[in-house]
Amino acid sequence: MSTIKRTATWLRAHPLAVDGALAAAVLACMIVASFAAPDEYDHGKTWGTQAPDALGLTLMTLAAITLVFRRRGPLPVLAVTGALSLLELVSGDPRTPVVMSAVVALYTVASATDRPTTWRVGLLTMTVLTGVAMLAGSMPWYEQENLGIFAWTGMAAAAGDAVRSRRAFVHAIKERAERAERTREEEARRRVAEERLRIARDLHDVVAHHIALVNVQAGVAAHVMDKRPDQAKEALAHVREASRSALNELRATVGLLRQSGDPEAPTEPAPGLDRLDELVGTFRSAGLHVEVARADHGTTLPAAVDLAAYRVIQEALTNVRKHAGTEAKAEVSVVRVGPNVEITVLDNGPGDDAEARQDENGGHGLLGMRERVGALGGSCTAGPRYGGGFRVHAILPVKSRTGDTVGGTASANVPSRPAAARRTAPTGDPA
Repeated sequence: MSTIKRTATWLRAHPLAVDGALAAAVLACMIVASFAAPDEYDHGKTWGTQAPDALGLTLMTLAAITLVFRRRGPLPVLAVTGALSLLELVSGDPRTPVVMSAVVALYTVASATDRPTTWRVGLLTMTVLTGVAMLAGSMPWYEQENLGIFAWTGMAAAAGDAVRSRRAFVHAIKERAERAERTREEEARRRVAEERLRIARDLHDVVAHHIALVNVQAGVAAHVMDKRPDQAKEALAHVREASRSALNELRATVGLLRQSGDPEAPTEPAPGLDRLDELVGTFRSAGLHVEVARADHGTTLPAAVDLAAYRVIQEALTNVRKHAGTEAKAEVSVVRVGPNVEITVLDNGPGDDAEARQDENGGHGLLGMRERVGALGGSCTAGPRYGGGFRVHAILPVKSRTGDTVGGTASANVPSRPAAARRTAPTGDPA
């Protein structure tokens, strides 16, 4: 830090010392000016032809001491210095420049208060001091020193108001810059939190689905290993396929965290309803009986909506396989209803398991479904069915919030589907 910066920092930290130095300088100027007398012939100043009396020295000293407290009480200091100046103007002969202290005090008031106060106080000070100097002073009313009082008080008020306006302008700019910086930081934190939540949902969907299938098939292989080796071999093949799929999806999800210029970043489209048959096939191979009904009339969904629909069905079927038992059946329906597409997944598992699956592991799967659907402007409900089983129902807008195309127009990264509605199995219980 340079000497100038250190000095400025010290002065800001000790304002009373600065005001004391200013008061001493004003006192010195008043004393020096009090020795000058006007020359009546050339209208100039003649130095050393007069000397201040005891009253003048006392008034100048009191006025200078008062200026030390100008920041703590600008208006009281102006009142005191103004009163001392009036007393000197009325009784001083020869006159001493005590009014200099009032000029400094008026500048302080203008720089520390608002503009209306500056106008009122400034006009009052100018009028009173100039009027008393002209009417009650020892000099003629037209003397240039009387006009000088009017000019100096007016300039002090104007200069103080200009400094106050400049200070307010700089403060406003700094405040706006700080507010903008805080807003950027908050927005960055919000975006990071949203991205972490999205990645957590994707990882949960991928891991929960595939690990559940691996667990089921590994249990089957262990059970029939000795008596039916062919079936055990088939179960282990499903385990290998599920684990490979899990690794591929994990690689794709983690690859999103790479830098944009990384050549290993994934380029494969995100899964959607066009892979619904493949998804259902993995559950059927794990022993879960699943029926699917499609009545979406060839609707092409935006990429985000298509992925959300796929993940909702994936999570719902994973929960059925984990909680509903080996004899459970699941029904999946995809229906286009007006501007929305409705996803429904039903199962006939026992009621106690339906209640338990809402609480297990804090309900991250169901919570993730609701968050994913809610982010797109849709709604998702999940709960036990009357008479047993569980129901997951999601309503997704066909047109996403980002304004992607709908209807028969292809969305990014989502292959087009056949125009005719598909129905691979009868619909289940609408409850």
